[in-house]
Formats: sequence, C-alpha cells, structure tokens
Amino acid sequence: MLSDAKWIAAADTEATSPLFRKTFNLDQIPTRSILTACCLGYGVLTLNGTPVCDEVLNAPMTRFDRTVLYSTYEVTRLLRLGENVLGVMLGTGWYSEKSAMRPFAEWYHHPKFLLSLDLQWPDLQRKAIFSDPSWKSSDGPVVYNYIRCGERYDARLEKKGFDCPDYNDTDWAEAHICRSPGGVLKPAELPPIRVVDTLPMKEIAPSLYDCGQNLSGWAKIRLKGEPGQKISLHYDEALNEKGELLGRVTALSKGEELRHTDEYICAGGWEEWEPHFCCHGFRYVKVDNAPKEFEIAAREVHTDLKTVGTFSCSDELLNRIHSACRWSTLTNFHSIPTDCPHREQNGWTGDALFSAEQALMNFDMTEAYRKWLFDFHDVQRPSGQIPAIIPSSGRFSFNFGSGPSWDSALILIPLYVWRYCKDDRLIRDSWDVMERYMDFAASMADHFIVSFGLPDWCPPKTTKVCPVALVDTAFYYADACAMAEMAEVLGKNSRRYRLLSEKIRNAFREKFLVNGLPQPEGQTALACVLFNGLLNESEKPAAAARLAELVKENGYHIDCGTQGNKFIYRALSDAGYSDVVYKMITNPTCPSFAYWIHQGATTLCETWEMDASLNHHMFSEVDLWFYRYLAGIQADGETLTIAPVFVDGIDWVKATYRDISVSWDKENVTVVTPKNAILILDGEEIPLTPGTVTYSRAKI
Repeated sequence: MLSDAKWIAAADTEATSPLFRKTFNLDQIPTRSILTACCLGYGVLTLNGTPVCDEVLNAPMTRFDRTVLYSTYEVTRLLRLGENVLGVMLGTGWYSEKSAMRPFAEWYHHPKFLLSLDLQWPDLQRKAIFSDPSWKSSDGPVVYNYIRCGERYDARLEKKGFDCPDYNDTDWAEAHICRSPGGVLKPAELPPIRVVDTLPMKEIAPSLYDCGQNLSGWAKIRLKGEPGQKISLHYDEALNEKGELLGRVTALSKGEELRHTDEYICAGGWEEWEPHFCCHGFRYVKVDNAPKEFEIAAREVHTDLKTVGTFSCSDELLNRIHSACRWSTLTNFHSIPTDCPHREQNGWTGDALFSAEQALMNFDMTEAYRKWLFDFHDVQRPSGQIPAIIPSSGRFSFNFGSGPSWDSALILIPLYVWRYCKDDRLIRDSWDVMERYMDFAASMADHFIVSFGLPDWCPPKTTKVCPVALVDTAFYYADACAMAEMAEVLGKNSRRYRLLSEKIRNAFREKFLVNGLPQPEGQTALACVLFNGLLNESEKPAAAARLAELVKENGYHIDCGTQGNKFIYRALSDAGYSDVVYKMITNPTCPSFAYWIHQGATTLCETWEMDASLNHHMFSEVDLWFYRYLAGIQADGETLTIAPVFVDGIDWVKATYRDISVSWDKENVTVVTPKNAILILDGEEIPLTPGTVTYSRAKI
C-alpha cells in the first residue's frame, strides 16, 4: 500500500520536529487495520491520541539513499466510530543529522514520512488513508533534537489533543510532497528499539543523580514547575575526583564537541516528560534548576534482543565481568552494533566482529545481524571494498580502519550465525558480496600477504603493537577458510577457497614464522597463529607454552588490543592453560578486566587505562570463554560438545544456551541437552542422548 503514498514534509522545511495530523471518518469499525509507515529520521505515530506501538527511535538506520526500512502495525483496537485522527511527530534522527562522522551524507534532507492505513471489512470492502498533501502540519514543542546531543522541549508550545478528534487545526498549514530519500523500501524485520527497563536514580549529591549502571537511553522526569522554568539534564558516564561530571562524554558534530544535554521548559503545574529523538550513554545526570518537587528515573533503551544464554559462577568478579559484557553488547545495539552509545554511535565493523561470538551465545542476534549485513551490501564499492563504518555515506571511512581485521565482519559473522544458529540465510544473501570482497582483498595482497587498515586496536599503552601485516594476513587466511566452509554449506565447489587458504598459509609461514614461532613475538602474534590454525600440530605445544610464559612474565596481565583479545583466551585454553586465562582475567591491576570492575565499571571500556569511553563492547569476547570453557558449551560445531574446565578458585558454574544447560560444583557435573552430544571429562568422550545426565566428579 505504500506504493500509493507520498513522502510528505512540513511546510516549514527548517522545522526539525514538525507535527502532522490527518482526519478520517468511519461509520463501522473494520475487522483488520494495518498501518505501514516510515519516518525519517525518527517518528512518533499516534491514532486518536494513543501511540500505535511501544517502539522508539524508529526508523532503523540504513544508507537511506539505498535502503529505507518501514514498519507495520495492527491498529484496529485504536479506531472509533465517527472521526478518527492519525498523528505524527518527526525528529531528525540519522537521516537529517549533520555530523563530523558523516560530513557529506548523500541522503541528508529535512524530516519526512511515508504512511498508509489499510482498513478492511469482512465483505471485502477496503479503505485506505495515505500520506499526501491533505495532511496538516505545524510546529511542535520539540524545538531542537539531535540524536547524539539531546533534545530541547518547550511544553508551552504543546498542541494538546492535536492527534485527537475535535481539534481545531484551521491555523495549520498543508503538508507538502517532498522528494524520496531514494532507497528501496523494505520491511524492518529486526527487533525494534524499545524502552526495555526503568532504573531508579539516587541523589548522591545536590542535584546529581546516579542510576548505578552505565547504559544507553535517557532520563524521565516528573516535576511541578513554574511556566517558563527551564530544567537542564546533563549526562555523563563518570565523575571526576571532585565528584562532578567528568565531562568526557561528548558528541562529534561539525568538528565540535557537543555535550549530551536535554532541556525541558515547563508549562506549569505537574508535568511528566522524557525525550523522543535522542539517545545518551550515561550513568549520572546533573540537573540544573530543578523545582522542589522533582523526580527522575533512567530509561534503558536499545534494540530489544532476546536473551538465549545465561552464566553465573561462584566467583562474583567473573559474574560482574559477564554482566558488563552483556550490558556493553545490549546498550551498543541500536538497529546496528555501535561502538559506543554517546560519542559516535557508529557501526565500526571490527568492534562488532570482535564481540560477535559472545553476542550469539547471549542473545538471539540472527535478524539483527541479518539487517546489518544488508547494510554491507549497500555500501560496498564496485571494487569490492567496504568501509570501516557501516552504514556510512559513500565518501567516509573507506581508507581509515577498513582492512582485513575489520572487514572480516562481512565474512565471519555469517559463518558464526551458521555455526551457532544453523541459519544459512546470511550466507546465501551475502555470498556475491563476500566474493567481491575476497577479490578486492586479493587485489590488495602482495604474494598473499595483506597489510592495510588498523593494527591490533587499543592495546595497553606499554605494548609493542603487533605488525598490521601479521594480523591482517591471519584474518585474510581465516576469511578464505570461512569462504570454503560456507561454499560447502551452500553446495558450491569450495576448491577455489581451499587453494587460496593454502597459499595464504604458506606465505604467512614463510614471512612470519621462525622455528614455529611468530616474529616479532608477542601475546597477540602467538595467540593469532594458534587460534587461526597457522601452525602445524607439532609446533602448537611450544607456541602455546611460550604464550603462557609471556603472560606470566607480564605479571598475568593482558598485552593485547582487540584482535589479540579475540584470540588469546581460546588459544591458551585449547592448549590446557585455562588457569593462566583465569589469572589474567582476575588480575586486580591494570591492564585487566578485574581492574575495570574494581574501578567501578559496569560496562567494558575502550582502553585498558580507562581514559576514553567507558562503554565499548569490542573487548567482550572474554565472555565467550565463560560459556565455552568454564561451562564447556561448544555449540558452534556439527556436534554439540560439552567440555567444562575446572579451574582452581571456582567452586561452581551454571550456564544455559537455548535448550542446553550445564552446571557443576565440587561433586557433580549435570548436563541437559535437547539432542545427541559429546561430554568430555578428563579427556574421555562420553556420548549423550537427549535428556538430563549427572556425573560424579570423583570419577574424573
């Protein structure tokens, strides 16, 4: 039905948050009523004064000149006999955002929307309402909104009841038809962004509030103020030594750093308000000029991802690290996997890749990743090159960050989804795009060695960074192996990529290995060659022993950036050094995860020194170690394998993944499996049939 609708905008094209209304009459209530709409940047849809859904910050971000996503709602319950009114309030969102990160976005234009309401009756009678010039528009109370900075709301400008019958709109202007954003219309099939929870905020100092958790979202306030009284809400992740907002949470725009601040101007009396068109990363809120009667709560906002995995153990420190990984993943998913919920909110490919496997163990990511992988299709150049930030405009982030370490998100995430979820749609949908990328990577290779893009990102500041060529070529090899595996999933001939992977492996070994060890030596390099299968079986024990030795020599501190962080825990545990991993993770001094937690972090940080963002998910693959080794759930193979690791210092572990459950304590190991599986205890492989089984650890 959207094919008959028109893109419409306010008569005042400078309005950043206009209101729209459309009246229509019904002499009988339809049996089925389908509202289909796309609001760019964001929109709030109402019918007879009631929101049509509980979604927020909709429409999902895309490259809008290539793809535009719409949503559909059943709204029969909201209709009434006689006069009905559709209401729309628009915000700028990503579509109308002018930013330093997207300075030349091809799609930039003023807010607009496309809408149809299809009314159906049992006798096949139908009636449709469309967005067209018959709609009326006016300015609204949102006088400023910017997704990365905040919203200014003047309650004195509210047009109460504008989206209800019997409202006088004689002074409203006619909406006008405007140009399309250019993208192909497609249904939004990923989970929507919602307010998923409300957290109380405690006043810890005069007008300074703490919700106890670093999150994404905004504050909701209830107050009794005077007409014209302006209340300002300043957001931040942390406090300085004086107990004041640290001031590090900023948004990049036009080369400036803009603070995350909301402003509310009172109409007078008791009022309740929360923003509509922005999102903040925060834990603390400083309130300026609040009236005596004032209440505030934190609203947790992100894509509503379904939980599929749980983990807990006797070590509360590990539980807090697990919680931080979950919070970092959730609060950095807003229709795309973002790097942070404040400064950029960009879809850096590497960040998502380095955390993807733990995300799949914790949440149902299939449709969310599927949407994001389609964004890769829209931004890929004819050469096969992809940018480091997706979605992005056609001119940004192609030659900074993009390289095999980051680009491999295109290749490896579809493979991970297949392995963990046995869903091959991402592989099928992206095969041609992946092949073009592999051709591009080949064009950048010098005798199968590639070296472009970012190095091992954000290592400890004392680290001697691993060479780009070593890590990039390892990812190039992993990509070739993945393409061969995925070709077989699709029933295609894998020979091309098997041969390519062999050539890359040989070239890598010739260039970087000396006596079976990578040169230059380091935690990232050793973990990289072990994890990615670049060593022969006879070489692995010495390399693993050397890696464990390096960790011990470094005081059981991690000495890796993001790439090394993805490799190191599995590389060590697969070689029998899980005790070393445990000491690394729980090391109380910097750099370590425990250090972050001891400093009060509730999400993962961008740097080991905690001098940048305090909510990044790119180091969260440590959480996979909790599931895969402590609990032993290896759900990414053809056969389900349960192989728990018993580490000194941990008395019990409980974990679930979908219908699988594993728990152990000092006496027993209990497994619940919905299918045939292999349980590995003390090197012995024990076949399991569906059901529940308990084994005594005394026999191990």
